Amino acid sequence: MTGHRLARLLDPASLAFVGGAASGRAIEQCRRMGFEGPIWAVHPTRDEVAGIPTVPTVADLPGIPDAAFVGVNRAAALDAIRTLGQMGAGVAVCHASGFAEYDDEGRAMQAELVAGAAGMPVIGPNCYGTISMTTGAVLWPDQQGLTRCESGVGFVTQSGNIAVNLTMQQRGLEVAQLISLGNQADVAIEDGLAALAADDRVTAIGLHIEALTDAHRFAAAAAVAIERGVPIVALKTGSSQKGAHIAVSHTSSLVGTDAAYDALFQRCGVRRVRDVPELLDTLHVLTTLGRLDGNRIVSLSSSGGEAQLVADAAEPLDLEFPPFEEAHRLRIKATLNEFVATTNPFDYHTFIWGDEPQLTACFSETLAGPFDAAMLVLDFPKDGLDDTSWWPSLDAFAAAARANAMPAAVCASMAEGLPVNVQVRARAAGLAAVGDIGTMLRAFEAAARPTAESTPLLAAPAPTATETLDEAEGKAMLAGAGIDTPMGRVTPAEAGTAVEAAEAIGYPVTAKIVGVAHKSEVAGVHLDLGDASALAEAVDHLGGLADRVLIEEFVADARIELLVDVRAEAPLGWLLTLGAGGTLTELLDDTASLLLPASPAEIRGALASLRIGPLFAGHRGAPPIDTAPVIELVQRLTSMVTDDPGIHEIELNPVLVTDGRAVAADAIICREGPSS
Repeated sequence: MTGHRLARLLDPASLAFVGGAASGRAIEQCRRMGFEGPIWAVHPTRDEVAGIPTVPTVADLPGIPDAAFVGVNRAAALDAIRTLGQMGAGVAVCHASGFAEYDDEGRAMQAELVAGAAGMPVIGPNCYGTISMTTGAVLWPDQQGLTRCESGVGFVTQSGNIAVNLTMQQRGLEVAQLISLGNQADVAIEDGLAALAADDRVTAIGLHIEALTDAHRFAAAAAVAIERGVPIVALKTGSSQKGAHIAVSHTSSLVGTDAAYDALFQRCGVRRVRDVPELLDTLHVLTTLGRLDGNRIVSLSSSGGEAQLVADAAEPLDLEFPPFEEAHRLRIKATLNEFVATTNPFDYHTFIWGDEPQLTACFSETLAGPFDAAMLVLDFPKDGLDDTSWWPSLDAFAAAARANAMPAAVCASMAEGLPVNVQVRARAAGLAAVGDIGTMLRAFEAAARPTAESTPLLAAPAPTATETLDEAEGKAMLAGAGIDTPMGRVTPAEAGTAVEAAEAIGYPVTAKIVGVAHKSEVAGVHLDLGDASALAEAVDHLGGLADRVLIEEFVADARIELLVDVRAEAPLGWLLTLGAGGTLTELLDDTASLLLPASPAEIRGALASLRIGPLFAGHRGAPPIDTAPVIELVQRLTSMVTDDPGIHEIELNPVLVTDGRAVAADAIICREGPSS
């Protein structure tokens, strides 16, 4: 951690508090948490704040603070932070609001705030602050529910209220550091992640992200954490509006910026979750059980209905529930009533309910199989009811997990079924405890996911006004980059010149109008025209739609039609989208996304993940289709956007994949320039 920009914040030796009521509450929190270093207070008129004698100005402080909480209005905050920066303070937390989130004057003041800090890190403004439970430094103007610890999870969030709520979690997570960023005028998510990744007291990292400012710094920080074996779990909220420069493409209606975040997290080995409970539970599973060796799960419950709930919830996830091998099944069956069927997920029924030795024998035998983790579904009665006969199941499961050295977790079918006292006992026995089946399974999936090897991202241009090249112009660019396109020629929309072009190309041909992005929607494409008569009739129709037509070679032996799109998604990078193409694009909504550059293995994996992916493997006895031409196409597109900074999107739809070719049959290219 030494030398990092926020090192003095996470391990401060001295603290300063500027202001009255908010600073007083923060000082009281520091005392309650046992901060051992000097605490200084600044107030222009009061003699003391929360029992700490004051000095009238920041310049009068008796020393240089490692971290300062600035709890005054925005105008006074500017002066205080400027002085802190000049004196060499470690970091300032600006609690005041009314900056960029408020109005134009606030935006100007926020820029002045950062400039005045002269390189000193500023957290906020408009933020709740930071909490270090390893040191007791609480730069936080309110109550909070954390306790001191030597190590634990680190959180970074853009939301103050989510930060407050995180401090109140009751999942048994030890929280070492919490950073609430507010407006991110200076210190951003990437800085917080980098600080936590470098802190050897942080065992896992939880992020709440509205938007990133620098994907490259994010990826670099994530790589440090992954190298240390520190898992990262991210809750990404909000969705960005797609820019007008990509409105003409098919892809814009299917894949937004959110897909780019998914691709970034996948590239960086970050596990994405959907809500705060899943964020907490996934971190709890990862910190309690660690990474799983694989995705083979065994589930136990005393109800067939619960077993079915597990099976249904697992269906869309990358988890396996291997059936018991025959010898294993017979050993399990020997511990149970003859009427119990042994399947996975396993309903062990209630014949042995409350009998801890028998339950232990059954569970131990069940877990003695080729599994990577085990789960027990167990809902306890509500408070005030007799729960005596429930505890033997929990204790027997814990004993079976220990006997088999098996990562294991207990969950309920609903959160009410796992009260705090059950969670505490489960954790003491080495089990993870999760409040519902779906979250449990998603946490297992996250823990089983292989660690990614992060590679540098390809930078993308910022959004700007663009123009769309017509198809002929776009294909000329593609051909110049070595991309396979049909042989073609643009002619006036007249039968005679069109027939001359077709005879030079060779029948059959395709005839299309030029200058319209979505030609099929206006019947602007005629395929497989086998002779001059058919072509003349087609051109006669197309002449009513446009002045020019494109006559092209008809690719007759296509086995798959693909959508292949690369588009700028600043600040994340270049997003590659592969999917079902042609007329199936919007109908199937079957896409997979990666960030560029993408390796051949990643491209093959994305193709295989599509619903049409089995076609590449050879569906229903058909010979497999070589993916090498598609991979080469993507690599050439990557070179195009690398070499030409003016390009903002290239959509090829369809790409006709044959035995040996990947032909860009239609193309939309958006380039920087005046809006068309």
